[in-house]
Order: sequence, then structure tokens, then C-alpha cells
Amino acid sequence: MLFKQQALLRQKLFVLGSLAIGSLLYLVARVGSLDRLQPLCPIDGRFGPRGQDEIPLRALQFKRGLLHEFRKGNATKEQIRLHNLVQQLPKAIIIGVRKGGTRALLEMLNLHPAVVKASQEIHFFDNDENYAKGIEWYRKKMPFSYPHQITIEKSPAYFITEEVPERIYKMNSSIKLLIIVREPTTRAISDYTQVLEGKERKNKTYYKFEKLAIDPNTCEVNTKYKAVRTSIYTKHLERWLKYFPIEQFHIVDGDRLITEPLPELQLVEKFLNLPPRISQYNLYFNATRGFYCLRFNIVFNKCLAGSKGRIHPEVDTSVITKLRNFFHPFNQKFYQITGRTFNWP
Repeated sequence: MLFKQQALLRQKLFVLGSLAIGSLLYLVARVGSLDRLQPLCPIDGRFGPRGQDEIPLRALQFKRGLLHEFRKGNATKEQIRLHNLVQQLPKAIIIGVRKGGTRALLEMLNLHPAVVKASQEIHFFDNDENYAKGIEWYRKKMPFSYPHQITIEKSPAYFITEEVPERIYKMNSSIKLLIIVREPTTRAISDYTQVLEGKERKNKTYYKFEKLAIDPNTCEVNTKYKAVRTSIYTKHLERWLKYFPIEQFHIVDGDRLITEPLPELQLVEKFLNLPPRISQYNLYFNATRGFYCLRFNIVFNKCLAGSKGRIHPEVDTSVITKLRNFFHPFNQKFYQITGRTFNWP
């Protein structure tokens, strides 16, 4: 009997010992995995000495979690107060251009932990009805953020709307302005393609691009066609320069952002005085989509909407040549003003 009791005791001790060792091994593995799961962008030293203008570590968690809930209106005033969250006016605006890659640029900048984006286009400065609602209405359209983060919004119609430069100047004369451009003819065709798709969804017919881009009476480029006018970048920029110095603008190469996004994003980080945090880890090429997708962390990835990268219709080569010749002198002036040269035909 005694022998059986001793054997049973040894068996229980063995089981307990195994459980203890297993728990210890689990904890070691868990600590290791947690260490590997630290945020991609460490907070320490982000804005200078520790404790000085430093975003709390939890900012990264709230940015993907609670901030999302707050944007949906699911937060109480007490929660907002406790977490020291505010709705800030943007310190930078992507003002254009349409079909230049504004959405891609905004989403990619949102990889940076110090950036918070307005998810929707606000159309405050280019819409008279919205503008009449006042600056506080605009502020309340902004996402919640920490005071140390910067808010960015994008509304590509700003670039071509006459009243916008003065209106933005009155809000903040030192604001930073981002313009993303593509080769003008390609951008015009992309603009047309988006409108064409909308017509087709409604079972409506639409003119061919050639008929819109070329004046049938003169056989010259039709400057009344909005897609053409938008691609005359220098004409619009000159209007903005009446209010802002060129140093407050940064020109982003939209064509390069598609094929090689990281160098373009690093230039924007520098322009916005942000510490470099976006890395190649955050960007991976999706062969199926033919575009780079975004990796925020080990579990959260995001690709742009399927509407991005539409296949363009074939356009008569003589029309393409005519458009490129038309845009050429405007492009040269744009290079001269901005100090950035592109390899456009």
C-alpha cells in the first residue's frame, strides 16, 4: 500500500513538474513573441529627448483601434478627455492633382505613426456651401489625434479651384502643401477613364477621348476640356504662388510613387519635418494587383481599392503626340518654378 502511495505521489509530482516547465517555456516564448511584436516605429527619441514632445506608446495602438472607434462616433466625451485626444486643423493638405495619386499618397503617409489622415475628402475650401459653415465645422470633420500628431487631408479639386488658395491662406498662411503629379497626357487619359467608367455603370454612352481632347473645328488641343486644363499644372500653381512661397509646396512624382514608392515617401517625411519611420517593410508589391500594398504591422495589411489602376482605353497615337507637344512648354515652366524635373515627353 505504501509503495502504491509513493508511486502515485511521484506520478503527481511528475505531472505538476511537467506543467510548471511547460508554463515556463510558454512564458519565455510569449515574451519573445511580444518582443518581436513591438511597434514598427519605436517611440523612444521620436521628437527629441525623452519626455519632451513625445507621443505615448499607446498612440500606435489607438491609431488603429480606439481612434477608429472615435471616428465612427463611438467614443464618449470622457474617453476623449482621458486619452487627451483632439480634433486638429490639418498642418498639411494634399491639394491635388486629380488622378495623380492623391489617395495612394494619403494612405501611404498614414503608415507614419505621427500622421493621422482624414478618411474622406472634406471639400471645405472648394465648396461654397461647406465653406459657409465655418472653420469649426471643418475642424469637426477631422479625425481624433494626439496633440503631437499631425492631421492631413486631401481634396484634389483644391488645386484647380480659384477661390481655394486665398481661403487656405486665411486659415493658415504657413501650412504645408503637397501636390502629386503624373505625366500630363497619362493623367488626362486616366481622368477620362474614371468618368467613362461612371457613365458605363449607368448604361450611358460617352464620347471617345479623342473627340473631347481635340477641338473638331481647329484640330488643335481643346483647352476647354477639363481633363486637359487640369494637366496644365503651371497655370494652377501660379495662382497658388500669389499667396504661398514655393518653399511651402512639395511636388510628389505620382508615376514614381507607383513603381518605387519609398524614396518619394522619404522626401515627404523630410518636407513635413517628420522623423523617418516609413521603411521598405511597410510596402510590399502585390503581383496580382500590380501595385504596392501597405503593411502597418505584423497582422494588419491594406491594399488600395480595386478602382485604382484602371485599364486605360487605347488612344490614337497622333492625339497622344499632339497632347504631349501641347503640354511640353507648360511642363518646362513647371520644372523651372518647382525646381523638380520629370522625364516627361
